[in-house]
Amino acid sequence: MIDDTIRNKIRLIKIHTKRMMRSSISGDYLSAFKGSGLEFDQLKEYQFGDDVRFIDWNASAKMNKIMVKNFVEERDRTVILAIDVSASSLYSSQKDLRKDAIANVAASLAFVAHENKDKVGVLFFSDTVEKWIAPSRGDLHVGKIVETIFSLEPHSKKTNISHALRFLVNLKKRNSIVFMLSDWIDTIADYRKLLKVASVEYDFVVLRFLDRCEQEFPDIGILDIFDPENQSVCSLDSRNKKTITKFFSVYKNKQKHLFDKYKIDFLDLMVGKPFVNDLIMFFHQRIRRQIR
Repeated sequence: MIDDTIRNKIRLIKIHTKRMMRSSISGDYLSAFKGSGLEFDQLKEYQFGDDVRFIDWNASAKMNKIMVKNFVEERDRTVILAIDVSASSLYSSQKDLRKDAIANVAASLAFVAHENKDKVGVLFFSDTVEKWIAPSRGDLHVGKIVETIFSLEPHSKKTNISHALRFLVNLKKRNSIVFMLSDWIDTIADYRKLLKVASVEYDFVVLRFLDRCEQEFPDIGILDIFDPENQSVCSLDSRNKKTITKFFSVYKNKQKHLFDKYKIDFLDLMVGKPFVNDLIMFFHQRIRRQIR
């Protein structure tokens, strides 16, 4: 059962998403994520300008005129949200936790996809598959997804991105868009190969959730840092700001290099900052790249 707090969160996200749909985001979403396949429609007589690669020579010989296959773009899309629910999502230097930011963006994407008649599925992962909701359509289905996004309590605290990627690769869901929402704090070498495969299998999009302290750590002396994933404690001298900031910067740049190498679109979202404008700009950039 969901409590009143979760109901209020869902109600606010519905209101928020309706406002988004009244803006340009629905059209931007449709343009940025087109159906990735072509479906045979009919045979027709060749006309100047038709693609000669689609000439059907067998049909042309039978009908004694040049016939070409006509294709239409498949619009039956599937959107899969892969959501990191490990304990690192409980961290934040802001009022809202990282998990709140992830949940809000995931729920909004679910509603936008639902409004555009796409099938929506969700993978919740930590270092294991916490829950899988198979793609489908309908008000009840998307309602179940959004409720689960805000209410799921994971069994494990740790992160294993490669395990989530392996699950997605084994699904083999044709013509699907995958949004992976995570802080992406994991050993790059562990998931590198599977990320490459997933980027080929899917229209794969990385949404990386960052905290302001990962941009510039404040100088507040020596701190005891607790890692909720492995339950360990270590000391950190925050006076050494350059070293800490450089560590975060190098790690993020290594990930960016990997995403660029595999031609994966990614968007950094800051915890505590409104995300709608960032999403719209991201969709616009995808549209411009497709036009080139």
